[in-house]
Formats: sequence, structure tokens, C-alpha cells
Amino acid sequence: MLLIIATVILLIAAVIIEKNCSLPTWQLLLIYLVPYLLIGRETLKEAAEGIASGDAFNEHFLMSVATIGALGIGFLPGAETQFPEAVFVMLFFQIGELFEGYAEGKSRDSIAHLMDIRPDVARVLTTVNGHVEEKLVSPNEVAVGSTILIKPGEKVPLDGVVTEGRTSLNTTALTGESMPREAEEGDEVISGCVNLSGAIKVRTVKTFGESTVSKIIDLVEHAGEHKSKSETFITRFARIYTPVVVFAALLLAIVPPLIQFLFANFDTAVLTSQFATWLYRALMFLVVSCPCALVISVPLTFFGGLGGASRHGILIKGANFMDVLSKVKTIVFDKTGTLTHGQFAVEAVHTSSEDPALSDEKLAHELLHLAAHVEHFTTHPIGAALRDAFPDEATDGCKVTDVEEIAGQGIRANVEGKIVCVGNTKLMEAVGAKWRPCTHAGTIIHVAINGEYAGHIVINDKIKDESADAIAQLKSLGVEQTVMLTGDREEVAADVARKLQLTAYHAELLPTDKVGHVEQLLQQKTEDSQLAFVGDGINDAPVLARADVGIAMGGMGSDAAIEAADVVLMDDNPQKVAQAISIARRTIAIARQNVWFAIGVKVAVLILATFGLATMWMAVFADVGVTVLAVLNATRALKL
Repeated sequence: MLLIIATVILLIAAVIIEKNCSLPTWQLLLIYLVPYLLIGRETLKEAAEGIASGDAFNEHFLMSVATIGALGIGFLPGAETQFPEAVFVMLFFQIGELFEGYAEGKSRDSIAHLMDIRPDVARVLTTVNGHVEEKLVSPNEVAVGSTILIKPGEKVPLDGVVTEGRTSLNTTALTGESMPREAEEGDEVISGCVNLSGAIKVRTVKTFGESTVSKIIDLVEHAGEHKSKSETFITRFARIYTPVVVFAALLLAIVPPLIQFLFANFDTAVLTSQFATWLYRALMFLVVSCPCALVISVPLTFFGGLGGASRHGILIKGANFMDVLSKVKTIVFDKTGTLTHGQFAVEAVHTSSEDPALSDEKLAHELLHLAAHVEHFTTHPIGAALRDAFPDEATDGCKVTDVEEIAGQGIRANVEGKIVCVGNTKLMEAVGAKWRPCTHAGTIIHVAINGEYAGHIVINDKIKDESADAIAQLKSLGVEQTVMLTGDREEVAADVARKLQLTAYHAELLPTDKVGHVEQLLQQKTEDSQLAFVGDGINDAPVLARADVGIAMGGMGSDAAIEAADVVLMDDNPQKVAQAISIARRTIAIARQNVWFAIGVKVAVLILATFGLATMWMAVFADVGVTVLAVLNATRALKL
């Protein structure tokens, strides 16, 4: 409101009073001081506080000196008054500040949207005298192992496992995905999701301080503490640049008039008239030289890029990692849980029957049926994969007896009168079954029925559907090397590398071996290329910390990996690696656009000002106009 009132007074003074009334200079000054002080009181205050604290050389100081000088120049002999120009400079500077505040507010809103994932309360269920009671408490007070109730529309307050109920979860705030995620008994749920449909009971597995929502909020809140190299450069640049500009303006105001004074045989009239001219040019020099376009827009660009990435479920721990991501040319992947799901699943079933009356599909179904029954009581991941492939085995009524686990070989059991052996080649040889080799990569589970070989089942860690597209996208972005490091067997690693068309792979590695391979790749890279490592396990933490930038799968990744990483992908989608690099590159591009645009315009107007070819209005545009345009350009980073 004060800005509007001051603008009205300024327009009245400039259009009506000054042109229609012949007032003395000092009276005109008093009139213009009213809008000037209304508009610029905060800038003058900031300048004074800067001087008092020993940090005088900032944009507020430059604006104050330039405008006060413009107000006073009219009192020099032969000089014209510049009252309107002085007030308009301050007005446009304040308008630029408003644009900056609006843009920064939009950026902070994008971060604040993420902060909305913080849950307010938790419904803890306790049993008192045989009755279940519900108590509303702060999530901070809930112990590990507690049972909590989450009703439709409520946020999941802590990480846990569903013990009762079924629902759909909105994970948009965490992963950026709009498709709801189904959750039922036995499924893990993470804090920060929103329960959409049914009520569920969850057994907590982490305290609130260790839960996903707390870690995400902490990452985002502290991301700004890690400035990018560009940001740090701009800050250092402004501290050196501003005092240099002030002294250059002083020299511009003093040296040329003195030289002309000497050449005019010490004519004081020449000195006075020339001093007014060169002082005006020096004031324009100060206005143009204000570095606020750079100081404001570059950090704002990086802040917007961080907010934009977070909306896609990509948490970058600091703007400095934007610089590194934008230059990534080599990406090293862990296999299990990163490029693959990290869970065993049936990939193929190969039968051995030569009876043409039986179809392969029917035989494969029977083979899975028997194997799943034999493996029903084992806790081994292979058994779980077989049971998942034949989920009806628990309810089809088949009788399973005489279950015997043979160490190092497999399991034998009686299924509806048939002796079924499920295991490796040693078990087949032990029962006299002539097994057949398989060309598929993976774990081969052989099956014999009543001593006769029936076929084998291929168990493998299934490649994620998004992995192939992720590698293709990275190559299209100019990533030169995609390397996989895994502790898995050679043949399994080779199969995954072939299917995903990776540049190279190394198998059967220990965690220390992975670090060694990354060290070798780091020695091979050039100065303008960076190396990223993508992983999810505890054993990946040393490599994540050693790489130029570590990227962790945050959905199912270990706490150690997330802690060691510089970037966290909240939905475990490897395609987000390419998206993170793309966002980083576009953020850097916007920052560079602002730097070159601001410097280019300022240099052009400074040259014109030095030779007396620029006006105060051009100086205003070179400062405030460029700042406004740079800030508006910086807001594009929010939409990445």
C-alpha cells in the first residue's frame, strides 16, 4: 500500500508540480523526499545496518549511494536536477525486490508442499482388561513394535508392516507417482503416505525419528546448506566485485574532471561543470553495476531446481550436487534391488516329458504345483518364489507327508502318493534321475517324480521393467559408460548386462571390490566428467560415499545407503536417475543464462555510461529490469 501511495505522489510531483510550478530546488527536493523515503526506507535501513556491521558493500549500499547522489546532483552549479530519476530508481529496485520475494515464495511453497507429509498424530492400539483401546498420541511417542490404526484420509505416521486390513496409499508426496499403491497384510508401508480407502492396522518397525518421513524432511530442510560451486562463486564474486565497483565509480567521478581541469589551465568553471557531468555518469555506473541480478537469481535457480526435483520424488541433498549431476558421464549400478527387484521369482519352467498328449502348459502347471507343495514348509527364498508362482497350493487340498530336507541338496516329500524331489543336481543323482542342463542364467531347481526326471524351474532375480528404458535414457543424455557391479554369479551378471545393454559389468564382488573398481573408473575420468554410483544395500554405502555423487534407492534401500548417498530416489525407479541428471542440467543452464544475460547487459550499458551515451533509465533497466527478468527466468526451475 505504501508503495502505491508513494508512486502516486511521485507521479503528481513529476507530471504536475515540477512542470507547472516554478519552485526552488530545495522545495522540489522536499516534495520528492516524501515518496523517496516511503519507497526506500527499508533499503536505506539495510545500507546503514551493513555499514554498522562492517559489511557495507552490498546492493542496498549501491542503491542508497546512487539515489542520494542523484538527489544531490542538482545543487551543483550548471547541473540539472535528477529528482524523478532518483526516486524511480529506488521504486524499480523495490519492485524488483517484490518479484524476488514472490519467486522465492513460490519456490518455498514447493518445499512446503513436501513438508505437508509430516503426520500430526498416531492412533495407538492397546489392550486393557481384554478390550482394545485407541489412543491419540504424538508420533514421537510411539515405540517400535506398537500397533497403530490408520483410517482412510489419514497420513501414515511411522514406517511399519500391515497386520490387518487392505487399502490404497497415495504416495505422490514421496515418490511423485500419481498411481495409488495397494497395501495388504504383510506389506510394508512408509510414513508420509496418505491412506485412501480402507482402515489398516500397522506394526511399527521404526521410531518417528528414524522413519522415512523424518529423514525426507531433514534432507530437504538442510539441502540449502550445501551450496553449489556456482552459488559459492557468485557469493565470493559479489563481495569482491561491489567494493571494486564503488572505487571505480569514485575514480570515474573525480579523475576525468581533474584531467580536463588541468588541460583547461586550471579553469574552475570547467572543473565544476565537468564534475557534475562525470558525477552523473558515476551514479549511473553504480546503478548499473549492482550485482543483485546475479546474487538473487543464481541461488534462487538452484533452490527452485531442488524443489522441482523433490516434487518428482528425487531428493537432492544440496545444490552442490546439482553441479556434479550435470557433468555425469559414467554411472555405476549395483544389480540387486537397483536394476532388479531383489526378490527371487520363477522365470521359466522346462518340462522333460515326451508324451505328445500332454501340453507344455499343463506339464509346467503340474511341475510348479508339486514343487510348491514340497517347498511349503521351508523359509528359503527359493521356496518363497515357488509358492508365489503357485499361490493356490495352500488351498487345493493336496496332502503332503514325509517331508525331508536333505542338507546341501534339496527337499523330498510325499505329495498325494507321489515321491517328489526338488533340489539341485546332487539330489537328482542321488535318486537316479537323469537331469538335463539348462542354458538359462539363474538358479536351476530340478524336479524328479518317483525317481524320474520331470524337468526344472528357473529361478531368478527379475529385472525391473523400467531398467532397460533407464539405460537407454542415460545414453541419450550423453552418459558414456554404464557399468554394473554385483556380488552375484558371473553367468547371472552377464545375462543382466546383455539384456540391458550395459557398457561393462563385474561379478562376484565383495563390498571392498566394488570400491576398488570405482577407484579405477575415477582415475580414468576427465576433469569435466563425473562418476555416479547407484545402489540400495548396506554393502553399497562405502561406494556411495566414494563416488562423485552417490544415488540411493530410498523406497526399499537400507538406512546406511540413504545416509551415505547425495541423492535419494523415493520410489526405487532407475529411470529417475536420468530424470535427476536432466533436472540438474536444465537448472545449471538456467543459472548460466542468468549470469551471461546480466553480465552482457551491464557491460553494454557501463560502456555507454562511461562515454555519456546512457541515460538513468537505461541504468535502471540494466539493474532492476535485468534482475526482474533473471528472477522470472529462475522460476522456470520450479517446473522442471
